[in-house]
Amino acid sequence: MGSYHQISGYKSLLKNTSSLHQYFQQLLQFADIGTQGRRAWDMVLNRDDVPERVLASANLGLGESYMDGDWDVKRLDEFFYRIARYRLGDKIQPAKLWPHLLKNSIFNRQTKKRAWQVGEQHYDLGNDFYSAMLDERLTYTCGYWKNASTLDEAQEAKLDLVCRKLQLQPGMRVLDIGCGWGSFMAYAAEHYGVSCVGVTISAEQVDWAKQRYPDLDLEFRLQDYREVNERFDRIVSIGMFEHVGRKNYRHYMNVAHRCLKEDGLFLLHTIGKNQRNSYPDPWIDKYIFPNGELPSVGQIGDAVDQLFVVEDLHNFGADYDKTLMAWHYNFEQAWPEFAQQLGERFYRMWRYYLLSCAGAFRARDIQLWQWVLSKGGVEGGYARVS
Repeated sequence: MGSYHQISGYKSLLKNTSSLHQYFQQLLQFADIGTQGRRAWDMVLNRDDVPERVLASANLGLGESYMDGDWDVKRLDEFFYRIARYRLGDKIQPAKLWPHLLKNSIFNRQTKKRAWQVGEQHYDLGNDFYSAMLDERLTYTCGYWKNASTLDEAQEAKLDLVCRKLQLQPGMRVLDIGCGWGSFMAYAAEHYGVSCVGVTISAEQVDWAKQRYPDLDLEFRLQDYREVNERFDRIVSIGMFEHVGRKNYRHYMNVAHRCLKEDGLFLLHTIGKNQRNSYPDPWIDKYIFPNGELPSVGQIGDAVDQLFVVEDLHNFGADYDKTLMAWHYNFEQAWPEFAQQLGERFYRMWRYYLLSCAGAFRARDIQLWQWVLSKGGVEGGYARVS
């Protein structure tokens, strides 16, 4: 978001309903969005106070008013593509969000005690729910669609890509930081003959993975990553770094450094943002991933300074658009099974989450990176894999 003073007379605007509504319309027109629902990405306002809520609380107000049924749009993904592509968020910085910004600046929101909150709120929704939405292996991260035509193919291609980038060999011992339901660990054990230790803060994930893979050389731990103090041939972290937080990036890298053997490789797979000095989306923070934060390239660079050599950096963020749309399709198909249990407000919340993120990746507002790191540099150079 830009400076509060970028919008001339913003405070007085909020006191004038007519001017506020006019400004709201102008903002949307800048992104080629209407409010009459004529096109798939146009809003339909079901309540007159939507502009007030949006301009008072930005995306928090936009998301909550959608959850309340105050507005609709046929294609949320296309709506958010335009919001992100034309950077409408930069034109709004409500005073109500200053406590959120200050909290992220001052406090460590990803302490050991707070780290478990996202597991309880998000990942422990229920294995049946995620089984209906995700691929067969329950891989809750971006797929690799280069030569894939289905979600299962894209996820298996991603898992194999990671294995090849890590140059896995039979007998190696691998640490998976944020192992989820164990999709990478199982794939690596089955296809590359390695043993794996995985840590997660979700009890549901541990229970499911232990039951799913009883015959593989895998160990699943309900454990914070900061408590791991063993040596491994390889380390992987797929879709967990988004929960670490800027005040812990260096500590995280120190943990990885102490746990990696001298000739080992570490692959970090993470969503990332384009701007260092920005803060977590308040709606996502409140309803989807509490205490989460996307890193920038610069922040990761600072965190690995003098600890690791960056051997490779691969961006395939556009593939997350396809992944999220596939998840959304599965979610819609399965929703009748969960409608009575979870309710209409959850349905609208989850649609908003999946499709707003798809639009943001489509607009290239956020990215997906895979970093390959070594302790002292691969002798002779690292051979890139794609």
